[in-house]
Amino acid sequence: MDVNGKVVLLTGGSAGIGRELARQLQAKGAHVILTGRDPERLAAMEADGFAVLAADLSNAAGVDALVAALGDRPIDILINNAGLGVPHDVRDALPDADAADGCLYANLSAPIRLITALLPRLRTRHEAAIINVTSGLAIAPNTASSVYCASKAGLRSYTMALRSQLAGEPIQVIEALPPMVDTQMTADRDTSKMPPQECARQIITALEGGRAEANVGMVKLLRAVYSLSPALARSVMRRF
Repeated sequence: MDVNGKVVLLTGGSAGIGRELARQLQAKGAHVILTGRDPERLAAMEADGFAVLAADLSNAAGVDALVAALGDRPIDILINNAGLGVPHDVRDALPDADAADGCLYANLSAPIRLITALLPRLRTRHEAAIINVTSGLAIAPNTASSVYCASKAGLRSYTMALRSQLAGEPIQVIEALPPMVDTQMTADRDTSKMPPQECARQIITALEGGRAEANVGMVKLLRAVYSLSPALARSVMRRF
């Protein structure tokens, strides 16, 4: 797909991977509408020429408010990038169940609800795309982020099913699987991290190339290991 001239709705576009996706898509001629929750970050992106919409996607009302704010604007590409991370480890203390609910909604329910709401207008376009950003952890979970891993695995399954449902229609359905990326969510992780600029570049390359998956960085290796031995892949990831 040539993104020049395309209208993109990008959730979670004011920081991290989303901000880099917005910048690189804009540089290629796309018209980017991005969402976020932080007023200062949204203002900075608006100053850089992006259309911005404040949106809290951790609940149904927030998703519905975003759809209402869009009005009847055409959308060619929907990128479900917004997400929440939450620790959930029962070994030390009982986790926060409400935080888990918010994580599950933002990472799984919100993309499904947004796709359902916007699919009719995507179907009116000559060519369109849906990109769901999951994680390498959707393939094999780590130990401490069990709810986050579950939400991304759920979105991976949904994306694969949606791709089959839309086969024959001019709508690409792409899953982007990043590795550990240097973002606010991973700021406390003392390990090697991919720069968000490179992660965004690889996702856009998959979109332009019509690929069904963007296995970013080390996720390529994880996918290879999993194809040979799912048990080995799971064993490796449980160490993190």
